[in-house]
Order: sequence, then structure tokens, then C-alpha cells
Amino acid sequence: MSWGTELWDQFDNLEKHTQWGIDILEKYIKFVKERTEIELSYAKQLRNLAKKYQPKKNSKEEEEYRYTACKAFLSTLNEMNDYAGQHEVISENMTSNITVELARYVQELKQERKSYFHDGRKAQQHIEICWKQLESSKRRFERDCKEADRAQQYFEKMDADINVTKADVEKARQQAQARHQMAEDSKADYSSILQKFNHEQHEYYHTHIPNIFQKIQEMEERRIVRIGESMKTYAEVDRQVIPIIGKCLDEIVKAAESIDQKNDSQLVIEAYKSGFEPPGDIEFEDYTQPMKRTVSDNSLSNSRGEGKPELKFGGKSKGKLWPFIKKNKLMSLLTSPHQPPPPPPASASPSAVPNGPQSPKQPKEPLSHRFNEFMTSKPKIHCFRSLKRGGATPEDFSNLPPEQRRKKLQQKVDELNKEIQKEMDQRDAITKMKDVYLKNPQMGDPASLDHKLTEVSQNIEKLRLEAQKFEAWLAEVEGRLPARSEQARRQSGMFDAQNPATVNNCAQDRESPDGSYTEDQSQEGEVKVLATDFDDEFDEEEPLPAIGTCKALYTFEGQNEGTISVVEGETLYVIEEDKGDGWTRIRRNEDEEGYVPTSYVEVYLDKNAKGAKTYI
Repeated sequence: MSWGTELWDQFDNLEKHTQWGIDILEKYIKFVKERTEIELSYAKQLRNLAKKYQPKKNSKEEEEYRYTACKAFLSTLNEMNDYAGQHEVISENMTSNITVELARYVQELKQERKSYFHDGRKAQQHIEICWKQLESSKRRFERDCKEADRAQQYFEKMDADINVTKADVEKARQQAQARHQMAEDSKADYSSILQKFNHEQHEYYHTHIPNIFQKIQEMEERRIVRIGESMKTYAEVDRQVIPIIGKCLDEIVKAAESIDQKNDSQLVIEAYKSGFEPPGDIEFEDYTQPMKRTVSDNSLSNSRGEGKPELKFGGKSKGKLWPFIKKNKLMSLLTSPHQPPPPPPASASPSAVPNGPQSPKQPKEPLSHRFNEFMTSKPKIHCFRSLKRGGATPEDFSNLPPEQRRKKLQQKVDELNKEIQKEMDQRDAITKMKDVYLKNPQMGDPASLDHKLTEVSQNIEKLRLEAQKFEAWLAEVEGRLPARSEQARRQSGMFDAQNPATVNNCAQDRESPDGSYTEDQSQEGEVKVLATDFDDEFDEEEPLPAIGTCKALYTFEGQNEGTISVVEGETLYVIEEDKGDGWTRIRRNEDEEGYVPTSYVEVYLDKNAKGAKTYI
């Protein structure tokens, strides 16, 4: 059955049907694409699930994986990764073999369909033009015949009238003959156009349209076959990974079968066996005899006595929590400038009231008082927030925290070693070339390489000295603090909250549970070293943007580290708001900034400003 013979008059319906076929193909492509996305998402979730339950390194969980059940579970997690990988393979194969191929085929199909229906419309337009020409010639022939009849009737009327002159009769006769000739010409033209139209119409319905519709039919059948092949590919892609998935499942079963409950039980014994002997029988104590009550050496009381040291050890461990309690109190001191800000002057004369920071109202622990004395008696260590910006980075990276400094130094040492190796390779190459020149003088002058060889040797020596220098700094950093966490704070200096015994090497402070406090004689020198390091801590940072302005209501003498002096009526820039500690950070110019009591200034914030960043 051919569409060209059976559906010769269904051009519009065939156009709709073929468009529907393309829509079906695109719908199937979308279905496969969503399936691939589901497979990828499923694989990702499986991998995340397996990763979530993997044992953490250097944790107690690693010890648990001595047991066969835990080993089997770990094997299951590993197999789940492979299982997830097969779903990724499904997604990749469906994308490449179905989605991409069908998308390309759809574009080709649309172009082919457009070409066929363009030819069909062109044939329709041609037959319509022929029909219009036929209608036009037919109307002209009809009009000419009517006019010829009227001219003949007029001639006969004039010829029968005796009152009409002979000249008028002759004129009417000639006009009738002309009209009759025009009618004959129109008839011949109409006949010719009619024959031509019939031929074109026959060609249209029996040749052009059948050929076009036959091509459209073949195109549609190819589309149907292609979507069927894609469905087979869809199933084959799944079938190809089934053996590998089966192997993953077999490995999980094998891991489950490897679980040995007896072995796990033995591991429990080895882990928790105390080695003590069970208590013996309690001897009968006869109270009727006048003798002292005695207890066997193997009695339960003795076994209990043996356990007492463990209890004491546990109690002693609780007593060791005091450094962490004191650490929290120390941290509370380090969250703001040394002391609360002074209240604004109550009198009209601000100079009558001391401008220095007032003592806190609440009582402090002995450590707090001694710490404040220590901070005020030692050389000033610039607060992070009042450090000068700009300037070159120190060669030893002393402006960085220890861990970052260690990484930078290690990176520098590695780079220098690579450069040394490169120079040594170049020296070896020059040496070999010189030997060649010595053996074959015609190839070159050996003396011409001496200058280059000397230069390379000097470079190697310089690089080695440089590497030794950085290695010494690296050894110093690794020897001082191999691992710690650095935190920038708003007070003078930087203190390590994770190690209260060393307090960031700023002072060898010690505090016992009863609150006593001792101070090392070498702490002053260490503070000076840290002062140099911290001065350059943030040399590379950009100045904080101004978020508004402020006007000084009173004069303030900035005597403590991190503060700045202001004069009543002075206008300055605000670079950080009060964070609840009673201090506002301001800037006078590029090199002068610090904190003043919030109550001493009137702040005008810029609503469009993003705000200054804070150090934590």
C-alpha cells in the first residue's frame, strides 16, 4: 500500500502526522535523557552513602574494623562504589548511543521532511496557477462569444433597416466579423490551455504527488525503525552491566560468608580481658567463737581493693580538667581590648575625668589580674586590627601564622631544590659539551664555556645557601610549634587557646587548680620576638573600607595598645562598628587607626557601605 495512490488528497493530514512522529521521537529522547540523569544522581547518592559510612582515619572506627563483620561491611561499601560506577556506565552509554544519535537523526529528519513538503507545496502552487489560467481563458472565451453574438444581431438589424445607409451597414458587418474572429481566437486559446491543464493535472495526481508521498512514507518508516532500534539499544545498555553488577553482588555475598563469629568473639576477649582471677568462696565466719573475724586472701573484699587504683586514676583524670576551665576564662579576656571602655565624662570639663580605661566592675580571677599586669609591663605588641598595611613581605614569611609559614617555607625549599637540580643538570650538560670540544676542537672552543660554567656553579652555590637559610627557618618553625591552630584576636598579640601551657610562646605562664600563677624570666625576650613577627602579620592586607564617619564628643587619650587618641570635635572615619564590647574602630589617615570608646563618639554610618570586615 502506497501513500501516493491511497492518500493522494491528504496532503495536510500527512503533514500533521509526520510532525507528530517527530514529536514522539523527541519525547523518547527526553525520556532517555531523564533516565541518564536519574542514573547519575543514583550513582552519586550511592557513592556519597558509601563515603559517609567509610571509617574515618586515625579514629576509633578503624579499630572496630578488626572484626570480620565490620570488614564485610567495609567490603560492601567498596562494592557499592563499583555498583555505582556501573550506573554511571549506563548513563554514559545511553547518552552516547541513544540521546546524541537520536538528536542528530531528528535534525536530519526535520530537514528531509521540510524538503519533501516544500516540493509538495510547490507542485500545488503550480497546479493552482494552471487552474487560474484555465479559468481566465474560459471567461475570456465566454465574453468574446457573447460580444460576437451581439455584434451579429446588430449587423442583422442594421441590414434590415431601410433607413440606414449602406456605409453604416458595412461598418456593422465588419465589426461583427471582427468580434466573430476574436471569439474564434479565444476558443483556440481556451482549448490549448485546457489541454495543458489536463496534462499538468494528470502529472500532478499520478506522478508528482505519488512520488513525494512515497518519499514521505519511506521517511516515516525509517523513523519508526530507528526508534525501535533505539529501544533495543536501551535494553542492551542495561544488559551489558548486569554481569558486572552480578559480580559486585557476589562479592558482597562472599564478604558476608567470610564473617566468623568465633573469631569476633575471640577478638572481644583479647580486647577486654582483665587477667584477674574470679573471687573465691567466702569462708564461714563463726561468731560463736571468741576470735577475730578473718577474711580469706581470696575474698571479694580483696578483689575490690585491687580495683580501687583504677577508680582513683579515673578521679585524678577528672581533676585535670582545670586547664580547660581556665582556658575559657582566658578566652573571655582576649575577645576585646584589655579592659572595658571608660564611661563618658559626666562633667562639662572632660579633662577632669581620667580618660584611661577604667577597671572592670566584676572581680577577676588571679590569672586575669596577673595577665593584665603582664600585658601592660611588657613591650607593646600591636593589635591585629591596628597593624600598618602595605610594605614588602618578609623573606622568612614571619608575617604569616606558623602553619601557613611552614607551608610557605616548605614550598620555597622545594622550589629552590628544583632550581638547584636544574642548574646542576645544566652544569653537567656544559661539562659534557666541554669534553666534546676538548676531544674535537673543530666543533668549538672549550674555553668559551668556562665563563658559563663558572656562572652556573656560582648560581648553584647561591641557591644552596638560600636553601640552607630557608631550611633553617623551616626547622625553627617545625621545632617550635609542629601543629596548632592560629586565631587573630582583637587584643594585643596572639594567644593559642588550644595550648594554655605555652599561650602562643608569648609567655611561659602556669596556673594551678588553686589559681596560683607563675611567670618565666625568659618571657620578656619571647614577647619581643613575637612583637616583630606580629608587626608584619597582615602586611599584605588591603585597608578596610570606611563605612561612615564619626565626631568625637570628648577628648580621649589612647594609652593602651590598639587604641587611638582623639580630640573633642574631631571628625574621623569609621571602619568597624561596635561589636557589643563598647569599642568602635576608627581611622584618622592611612597610617593611624585604632579603637575608641563608642560612648565618646557620635557615629554616622553610610547606608550604602558594605561594612568593615572583622577578624575572628
